[in-house]
Amino acid sequence: MDLSTIDKLSHSDLKKYVEFLLWHYRVIDAFWFLFVAEDFDQQAAERINERVWGKAGELAAKDFLKRFDIGNGLSGFVKALKLFPWCIIVGYDMEAKEDEVVLSVSGCPPQVARKKRGLPEFSCKEMHRGEFEGFAKVIDHRIQVTCDFAPPDPHPEELFCRWRFTIKETF
Repeated sequence: MDLSTIDKLSHSDLKKYVEFLLWHYRVIDAFWFLFVAEDFDQQAAERINERVWGKAGELAAKDFLKRFDIGNGLSGFVKALKLFPWCIIVGYDMEAKEDEVVLSVSGCPPQVARKKRGLPEFSCKEMHRGEFEGFAKVIDHRIQVTCDFAPPDPHPEELFCRWRFTIKETF
């Protein structure tokens, strides 16, 4: 990887470039999903999405542990998740307590975009379960993931999904 061009960017331009990368990351994910659904069907796109994001979560967490001083437990999980691109793109609302982290999403960009275009919400619950479980198990194998609700579940108009993360103590 040749990072020489990036090394020459000012702080301001580097920030703009990161914003571009996050936007591009989202665009690629969106078109990939839409085109798989178009060429095959919605269920195929959702199943493949589950596999892709399960692996993406796991690999991201492994890379964060190598690159940053993350730690483990729920505090390490929150620290790592705040670096995860979708957390930055979506703006996860995270309430971190000593024994539980509650993650809520009020403005899910893919779901909001679908609604704007007259498309139904896609089923993302199992995709995110795989993503969060893959991510969490790398940070700390004791972290348990529970979904309160996520599409296709009914949910409040102002909240697309809510997830809980706890530590399963082993004796």
